[in-house]
Amino acid sequence: MANVVSKRQVEVETSVLERLSTLDRFLPVWIGLAMVTGLALGRVLPGLNETLDRIKIDTTSLPIAIGLLGMMYPVLAKVRYNRLGDVAADKPLIVSSLLLNWIVGPALMFALAWLFLPDLPEFRTGLILIGLARCIAMVLIWNALAYGNNEAAAVLVVLNSIFQVAAYALLGYFYLELLPGWLGLEQLSINFEIWDIARSVLIFLGIPLAAGFATSVIGRRKKGDAWYEGTFMPRIGPFALYSLLFTVVILFAIQGDSITSQPLDVVRIMIPLVAYFALMWTVAFAWGRVQHLGYPKTATLAFTAASNNFELAIAVAIATFGVESGQALAGVVGPLVEVPVLVALVYVALWARRFFPTPVTVPQAAGVQSAVPGAGGGER
Repeated sequence: MANVVSKRQVEVETSVLERLSTLDRFLPVWIGLAMVTGLALGRVLPGLNETLDRIKIDTTSLPIAIGLLGMMYPVLAKVRYNRLGDVAADKPLIVSSLLLNWIVGPALMFALAWLFLPDLPEFRTGLILIGLARCIAMVLIWNALAYGNNEAAAVLVVLNSIFQVAAYALLGYFYLELLPGWLGLEQLSINFEIWDIARSVLIFLGIPLAAGFATSVIGRRKKGDAWYEGTFMPRIGPFALYSLLFTVVILFAIQGDSITSQPLDVVRIMIPLVAYFALMWTVAFAWGRVQHLGYPKTATLAFTAASNNFELAIAVAIATFGVESGQALAGVVGPLVEVPVLVALVYVALWARRFFPTPVTVPQAAGVQSAVPGAGGGER
C-alpha cells in the first residue's frame, strides 16, 4: 500500500507542468516575446510616447489604462464572493494570512530593495510597490497545482482585494516616505501626494473589483456556476493575458533605450525578487506547519504570501511616476521572475507534503484551469 501511495505521489509531483495549459507553461516566453516586440516597436516608432500621451485616464494614457484594467477584470470576475464567510471563521488562517501579507511581506521587500538596490532609487521604489501589492490572481493556479485549499485561497484573494483598496496608499506613503526618513535613508527625489497612490488604486483596482463583483454575483445567480465557469469565463478570461502582454509591449516600446543601455540593472531587479519569493514562501509554509493548519491550508497560506499583484504595481507605478519610469519597468520584470520561481516552489510544496502528520488525499490529475485566462478560462 505504501508503494502505491508513493508511486501516485511521484506521478502527481512530476505532472505539474503537464497540468499547466500551454499558455501558462510558457508564460515567461510570451512575456519575453512581448518585451522583444516592444523594443522593436520602440525603434520603429520613436514618437510613440507622445502619441499615447494625448488621451489620458487620470495621469495614464488611455491605451495603457485600458490594458491595465483589462488585466484585472477577468481575475476579479472569477472569484466566488458568496464564499467569503465560509472560511472567514477560520481565525488562525485569516490572522496568519493578514500578518504575512500586510506586515511581513512589505517589510521584507523593503529590506531586500534597499539591500540589493541602494544606488537605484527608481527600481528600488518599484520593488517596494510590488511588495505592497498582494496577489489576487496567479496564486489560484499555484494553489491548485500544489493541492492547496481552493476555498481558502478564494477567500484570501477577496480579503487581499479589499485590503489593497483600503490600505495600499497608506502603506505606500509609510514605506516610501516615512520609514526611509526615520531610518535616515535617502527619500524619493520625486514629490507625490498620498492621494496620487490612492487614486491609482481606486481606479485600477476599485473599478475592476466592482465590475468583477457585479459580474460574478449576477452571472452566477442568473445562469449558475456551471455555465459561468464553463462558458462565460473562458470567453472573457483570455483578455487578462492579452492585456498583460499588450501592456508589456507598450512599456518596453517606450523604455527601450533605458533597457538596452543598462541590461545589468534589469538583472539586479531580478535578484531581490527571487530572494523575496523564496523567503516569503518558506516562512509562510513553516508558519503553517507550526500552527498545525494541515497541508492544504498551509500550501494556500504559503502561495498567497509569496505571490504578488504585478498588475496593480504596474498601474500605480505608471499613474504615479510615469510610463517611462524605472518604477514601471521594475513592475514589468516581476512576472517574468515570478512564474518559474513559483512553479519550482509548487514542486517543493508537493515534496514537503510528506512531513505533515495527516495523510493528504491525492486527487486524480484531471487538469487545472488556466491561471492565465486564455487557455482554460481561469485566473491570472
